[in-house]
Amino acid sequence: MTNEPDNEFPPLLVVLSGPSGVGKDAALKELRKLNRPWHFVVTATTRDIRPGETDGVDYIFLDKSTFLRMRDNNEFIECAEVYGNWYGVPRSQVTNALKVGKDVILKIDVQGAATVREMCAGALFIFMVPGSFQELHNRLSQRMTESTTQMELRLKTAADEIEQAGLFNVEVVNSENHLDLAVADIDAAISAEKQRFNRVPAKLL
Repeated sequence: MTNEPDNEFPPLLVVLSGPSGVGKDAALKELRKLNRPWHFVVTATTRDIRPGETDGVDYIFLDKSTFLRMRDNNEFIECAEVYGNWYGVPRSQVTNALKVGKDVILKIDVQGAATVREMCAGALFIFMVPGSFQELHNRLSQRMTESTTQMELRLKTAADEIEQAGLFNVEVVNSENHLDLAVADIDAAISAEKQRFNRVPAKLL
């Protein structure tokens, strides 16, 4: 592996996806600690803030009218209503970072990843899966932010989403108590893609 700095290579858009409860937020928190020259996109949402979350760091929390106004002004790369709440990726966060040569890390659901796949050549798509479906069930249960009905819906959706893992470039397993291994795998996948010969620079269409 070369020791050349990351900015010697074209900027990369990394899309991290996976079912609800698989540990994407936890992985991002650990990835930030690596102090790589990455820009982490903060998703906007209309859902209520959860205990321990910080506005502008974990999510950009908006009221519905503000969110829909931004949607109508084409300020999101993609947005969707999921489990009764709206989520959207601010376009400026991605385009501005890529323009100055920064790699961009974007966490998004499977539906959103499909949209980004159609509009961004050269992106790296990483899919995170749980060590087992029971682990996913346990994580959602421990989170205690959904009713039984909501959790059952998330589990059914998760099963459908996991079947789409083959559409992604890389699959990373986040097993119980082994988040460090998942983070290392993500970091390695990004490094390998950055240095891949003749890689197409990420650019939104």
